[in-house]
Amino acid sequence: GLLKILSKMGISTIQSYRGAQIFEALGIDDEVINKSFIGTPSRIGGIDFEIIKQEIIINHNYAFYNFDNTQNDILRSGGLYQWRKDGETHLWNPNSIALLQESTKNDDYKKYLEFANLINDQSQRPVTLRGIFKFKKQSPIPLEEVECEDEILKRFCTGAMSFGSISQEAHETMAIAMNKIRGKSNTGEGGEDPERFKIMPNGDSKRSAIKQVASGRFGVNSNYLANADEIQIKIAQGAKPGEGGQLPGHKVSVTIAKTRYTTPGVTLISPPPHHDIYSIEDLAQLIYDLKNANQNARISVKLVSEVGVGTIAAGVAKGHADMILISGGDGGTGASPLSSVKYAGLPWELGLSETHQTLVLNNLRTRVRLQSDGQIRTARDIVIAALLGAEEYGFGTACLVVMGCVMLRHCHLNNCSVGVATQNDILQGRFNGRVESLINFMRFVARETREIMANLGISKINHLIGRVDLLETNIDTLPWKAKKIDLSKIFYKPNNLDKAVYCIKNQDHGIDKVLDKYLIERASPAIKERKLVKISTKITNLDRTVGAMMSYEISKNYGDQGLNDDMIYCKFEGFSGQSFGAFLAKGITFELEGIANDYVGKGLSGGKIIIYPFKNSNYVAEKNIIIGNTTFYGAIQGEAYIRGVAGERFCIRNSGMNAVIEGVGDHACEYMTGGVVIILGETGTNFGAGMSGGVAYVYDYDGRFRQRCNMEMIEIENLEKEDFEIINILLNNHKKYTNSKIVDKFISGKEMKKLVKIIPIEYKKILEKEKIRKKKKD
Repeated sequence: GLLKILSKMGISTIQSYRGAQIFEALGIDDEVINKSFIGTPSRIGGIDFEIIKQEIIINHNYAFYNFDNTQNDILRSGGLYQWRKDGETHLWNPNSIALLQESTKNDDYKKYLEFANLINDQSQRPVTLRGIFKFKKQSPIPLEEVECEDEILKRFCTGAMSFGSISQEAHETMAIAMNKIRGKSNTGEGGEDPERFKIMPNGDSKRSAIKQVASGRFGVNSNYLANADEIQIKIAQGAKPGEGGQLPGHKVSVTIAKTRYTTPGVTLISPPPHHDIYSIEDLAQLIYDLKNANQNARISVKLVSEVGVGTIAAGVAKGHADMILISGGDGGTGASPLSSVKYAGLPWELGLSETHQTLVLNNLRTRVRLQSDGQIRTARDIVIAALLGAEEYGFGTACLVVMGCVMLRHCHLNNCSVGVATQNDILQGRFNGRVESLINFMRFVARETREIMANLGISKINHLIGRVDLLETNIDTLPWKAKKIDLSKIFYKPNNLDKAVYCIKNQDHGIDKVLDKYLIERASPAIKERKLVKISTKITNLDRTVGAMMSYEISKNYGDQGLNDDMIYCKFEGFSGQSFGAFLAKGITFELEGIANDYVGKGLSGGKIIIYPFKNSNYVAEKNIIIGNTTFYGAIQGEAYIRGVAGERFCIRNSGMNAVIEGVGDHACEYMTGGVVIILGETGTNFGAGMSGGVAYVYDYDGRFRQRCNMEMIEIENLEKEDFEIINILLNNHKKYTNSKIVDKFISGKEMKKLVKIIPIEYKKILEKEKIRKKKKD
């Protein structure tokens, strides 16, 4: 347990853990904090030593004085995680689930209001922080004066639940429903089948409007990004902040593997964020990359509710995000570890209020939208989120319940009996969720929202935003333990000097004069008529993300198929900026004579990248850095031939690209899931960490390569006949494209015997099974 905490927080030694105070207290009074947890944030106060003593005595008396020592006397079951009749209060319980499913199935608004009342009335037993809020009485207005239902529905979206964590049927049902009401569904970090981009015969669409880009980069290519209305960067998960995710191999079906561009049966890992985005990728650059990859999509960033999130959000707004999502700790798919359900994540009420206040105080609120999610169930939740600063609202678990989920919490076991969270064909057949039921739910929430707004005397959602003055603590009904909770920090209203407290203008992404505009114009014959085009131009380090915008044009016209190889051939000379060739589509070849910065070939989507030193240079290519760090991050497909050495984290997350390079820094091939990598020079430490697919061939020049490897998931083998065939093809290409001086000693055989093969253990087993299956078939 301790190791898991150390790992997910990025702490490697006990000395660093001691005194780190990497937690926040929730509901504890300053008296206790100052005595026992000095310096720990505790924003809402709460229980003191006297209350703690009283509760201990109550529990002790219950255990030792309420029984007569007969065998029939047992303690309460608790029900901390799953609902129990005599246990903790849960908002999702048999009664609330039945009411929601019945009301939405039968289009019964009165029955929905019964459900809403069960959720909203927490006066006796508050379950959520907002459960102790109440609206101040206002002069009501007629319902007809309130913003219409359809406009409110546009602000609704579904949470990021990937195809893989939930079934295809559930995922597509949500997408169709949200498209019908002009809301948005979210792919999650699992990619999306391109077939869903096509309009169905009846005019419906299965396409998810929000495409998520996470550290995993599963399924993220140019075509995926081009078919988005919003691209969401997932920095962390609200219910599991600091933790990664994992899709076990038994859930990676053929369909999921195809969608995620990986191998069936091979486990897919999303590590803790400090392994990826936090530490190696410039967030502002990624926002810029994605905006170039789809100018028409807004770019959002998912943050989690935590102390200090307002400061982070201010930086994200300055990095030109169009929307910021504050995700609370009560959501998640039910596959969260038990420790995370109770001890990770914080209410969105805390993070949202802090973020809104910080953005207003720094005059940033007008250029970025705010969204919140995390067990939002009813219109009361929507209105409170608006009053705390949110313009948009996400539903997750509620949607699954509407579609049949009964909260068994078996999501990770692949045995969901109602077909919602499983990839088992038989169990998926039990799915009976309906698009109409989901639409009914969304309309019920919008309808109830209008009724609450009318009672508050507010005609538009925008007029609700930031109006914390309409909220107060429900002191009269607070339980004895909650009497000392202080909500003043949540209800603080910053002085904005009469400026708007919601988004009223667009971010300036600085993409009006990018080099791609010129390239697209020159490549027009290829894009429109599939004619061969050759372009030659200078490039400087001010030219960032070159190729992404042109790839968008290819993807919108030709999808994943792209163009024929080398149909658009661009020859550059100079020093390229970051993300050279990012998301480069099939049919585009980039040849660079010079030097490139970080993130070369990020998300490579079938294109070809060739880089070699200036022809008049006099340095030894294989001994010098020619491309920066984190190159070919999340490459999906394509080729790369680099004459020279890369920085750290070469080809991490590669899931299908073939590459040849003459040396790499630390952490090469980290979390790789597919493709072939050949390294003809020195390597740094920690090679192949988390590598679960693909193959690497590495020059073990000193016989000590094993010491530079992370052997947890990989094996090192000698070459076989089929390996020589692959290697020779790629090395001959490398010589042809880059005029490399060191290739000959490998092709001729002198150094070939020093190449070793690195293959993931799990991946090798899958390949061996496939060979046996083919032999039997033959």
